[in-house]
Amino acid sequence: MESSDAPERRRFYSVAEVARMFGMSTMTVYRAIADGEFPAVKIRGRLIVPAKALDAMVDAATSTQAAVDAADYVIPSSAA
Repeated sequence: MESSDAPERRRFYSVAEVARMFGMSTMTVYRAIADGEFPAVKIRGRLIVPAKALDAMVDAATSTQAAVDAADYVIPSSAA
């Protein structure tokens, strides 16, 4: 039986939260996003990072035991 009091899993994180998780400045994360090197969703000017993208990066890094490139988790924009 599942408890309805269980916390719901986060689907997105703020750029500041991701920066703290990775031990880097928020500006570094913002620049990576702006350069297409880090995945994010933009809603009315606010950037948020999908938890699934972070999970996928962690899974890839641990399964391959190697560094992964966050840019590999960015979907190329079709807008030119």
